[in-house]
Amino acid sequence: MTPESKSLLNIFVLGLGFMFMFTAFQTCGNIEQTVIKSFNSTEFHGSGYTSMAIIYGVFSASNLIAPSVVAIIGPQLSLFFSGLVYSGYIAMFIHPFTWSFYTASVFVGIAAAVLWTAQGNLLTINSSDSSIGRNSGIFWALLQFSLFFGNLYIYVAWHGKVHISDKDRQTVFISLTIISLVGNFLFFLIQRTETEVAPSEESESPLPGDTCESDSVVVAPQGLGSQALLAFRKSIQLAMTKEMLLLSISIAYTGLELTFYSGVYGTSIGAMTVFGDNAKSLIGLSGIFIGVGEILGGSVFGMLNQCNQYGRNPVVLLGLVTHFLAFYLIFLNIASDAPLAPEEGTQLQAFIPPSMELALFCSFLLGLGDSCFNTQLLSIVGFMFRDDSAPAFAVFKFVQSIAAALAFFYSNYLQLHWQLLIMVLVGFTGTLSFFVAEWMVVSCRRNSDYDSI
Repeated sequence: MTPESKSLLNIFVLGLGFMFMFTAFQTCGNIEQTVIKSFNSTEFHGSGYTSMAIIYGVFSASNLIAPSVVAIIGPQLSLFFSGLVYSGYIAMFIHPFTWSFYTASVFVGIAAAVLWTAQGNLLTINSSDSSIGRNSGIFWALLQFSLFFGNLYIYVAWHGKVHISDKDRQTVFISLTIISLVGNFLFFLIQRTETEVAPSEESESPLPGDTCESDSVVVAPQGLGSQALLAFRKSIQLAMTKEMLLLSISIAYTGLELTFYSGVYGTSIGAMTVFGDNAKSLIGLSGIFIGVGEILGGSVFGMLNQCNQYGRNPVVLLGLVTHFLAFYLIFLNIASDAPLAPEEGTQLQAFIPPSMELALFCSFLLGLGDSCFNTQLLSIVGFMFRDDSAPAFAVFKFVQSIAAALAFFYSNYLQLHWQLLIMVLVGFTGTLSFFVAEWMVVSCRRNSDYDSI
């Protein structure tokens, strides 16, 4: 087997492992608030929104230590042990306790930082400059299929159920735990390549700075024990550059709407009693339509990056328009108290007669708009900070997870229309700041072309 075919096989195995893992975990996140409402026990008083806030809050802080963990035990074992923590979190729902619920949330936050750092490391090791776009597309598509399969299972398992019994909950979470474990063990099929850069070579790269007029300071080579400190310093300096500060608003928006489509919107649909006995199963169907939008958008806009004639701004603008349309239709269709409704649901209606078809169409729009923002943010961050991609994407995940944690926290208290308003304001501001950052990239490219002439 040639090195190129081995690397491509590794990318497929990596994508499949994440597909199985997040088929389980994203489905768990989508249904956990609904499951908790149905769980009658004096021993349990947890909130799904609070749990996800803890996960993303710890996730953001743990990005500072994750590179050191991956450097010590390697990316493959990092993926496996992090995946086991994810599986433990899912298995906890078979019989949850308040203490185990929130403790597992903390550990998953730490594991998430290690998992995604190891993923980025393996993707880079198994890619060349010419294949990184293709390999990123393959991984993205396989990952987004997790939304489709997991939620299809929930739709079939919960179809026609008004109340989620203990047996229903246990059956679903035992199945999801097994699916997650399959993904964990797939990581052992990843083969070692010869393209990994030695730690001493990595430490010689300059600190992050501007793409065109770099203010970076070259740092002398460091020993292995200084790698963590060096990575931390690089991340802090990169976070303070004007490009990353501009992009941070857009990145924060992806965190807010990640919270909305992965937890709040499914819960809101399941709380609409006017949808009848199918309301709970619609949570799964909503996730399927989000996944279809993600896969379609990721495929189309990933290919557009290969022929970047008009830049990234039109795709981001399309994402904003798509999301604003979705938010407006959700505002008209879903009751304002739906995210906070008790287990029996809400009797309120919004401004039009509630429509299941419209609710699912909005799910598709949420996924499509999310793919618009994420594909272009990954593209521009990878371009602007290509010499320091690891700390750049650590900052990306840090900002995104902080925003997601904040959104899951306020989801415990704010009605639907206030949550939509926050996303409208941040989305609009983030789009404008993205336009400015893209203009800086275009100016940089033109200056570079002029200098080469």
